[in-house]
Amino acid sequence: MKSGRRAFLSGLGVTSLAAALPQTKGTAQENPAALEAAPAPIGNGKMKLSFRPYELQLEHTFTVAGNSRKTTPVVLAEIQYEGLTGYGEASMPPYLGESQQSVMQFLSKVKLEQFKDPFLLDDILAYVDSLDEGNRAAKACVDIALHDLLGKLVDKPLHKLWGINPANTPMTSFTIGIDTPEMVKLKTKEAARFKVLKVKLGGGNDREMIEAVRSVTDVPIYVDVNQGWSDKHEALEMVHWLAEQGTEFVEQPLAKTAVDDLAWLTSKSPLPIIADEAFQRLGDVADFQGVYSGINIKLMKSTGLREAQKMITVARALDMSLMMGCMTETSCAVSAAAQLSPLVDWADLDGNLLITNDLYEGVKVIDGKLTLSDLPGIGIRKRNI
Repeated sequence: MKSGRRAFLSGLGVTSLAAALPQTKGTAQENPAALEAAPAPIGNGKMKLSFRPYELQLEHTFTVAGNSRKTTPVVLAEIQYEGLTGYGEASMPPYLGESQQSVMQFLSKVKLEQFKDPFLLDDILAYVDSLDEGNRAAKACVDIALHDLLGKLVDKPLHKLWGINPANTPMTSFTIGIDTPEMVKLKTKEAARFKVLKVKLGGGNDREMIEAVRSVTDVPIYVDVNQGWSDKHEALEMVHWLAEQGTEFVEQPLAKTAVDDLAWLTSKSPLPIIADEAFQRLGDVADFQGVYSGINIKLMKSTGLREAQKMITVARALDMSLMMGCMTETSCAVSAAAQLSPLVDWADLDGNLLITNDLYEGVKVIDGKLTLSDLPGIGIRKRNI
């Protein structure tokens, strides 16, 4: 099993730590400091996956171009192994095409007990991915729980295992959904502790939305249109106006199928144009070079952390901008995504802050900035509720 642990750590670029693990020798009396620092021994147990549905309650009705909702269905998962538990989550907003039923049907097919070594990430996640097409959120659920478990097995947070500096986390935006000017002003005032806001447009009252926000605050704005615009010329005119309002980028302004129009808009836009709904998995990254300025990575679309890491590498090689986003999620999935946030340009990791019944404690927002914990794995603990 030590060889499995060494391979895992070496693969994460932490060779020095991997090399150090097998060298711990002696009893607690002979070398108490070394024994305390060493991870718990790993036996020959089997991984056990369990899951259950859960309904997230939003503090405000959440409206984007195309739909509104007051709740979001999720599935919460646990992988138990050798007395430790890794936590995972699948979130299913309407446009993903997944449901609690479809996620649980998929997870019922996942037989992790066939793998004796939980550190064989590539083998395990390739197997999970092969079980069925799609089901990205369901696959992310397993990926997150597995990464959480592995971090706990070596008693380290993922960002430390990956050699990521937690001081480099970005500010996170707080999302203002489409609403009346009065409610937009109220939500903006409630978000006063955030240093950047993400404003949803595409509902036919775009200028009114921005003007309502600007009547309350002058913090930078990220704009997300959720495919709500249809004419590329009107979109370009709007983007020029948004640039004058302190907007940093525009996310998915046109339909994801309007590839030529999006490429035209990106080539003429004074602001970066970021792919969201159009962007799903690793194979999409290279296809979008020249169509978008950058991509919004979300674990529920990328099938989890393993593929998200690869997306970051490919996008950087192609000189594309990067954003780390989320769905409406608990602190489980948000904290998992936050482990990678120091590697991106922008973050929109506020899904846990929009709900009233979060079951976990994890990443914090301090003075507008994502702040990672030193808890092992994805950095969460269960709340006492």
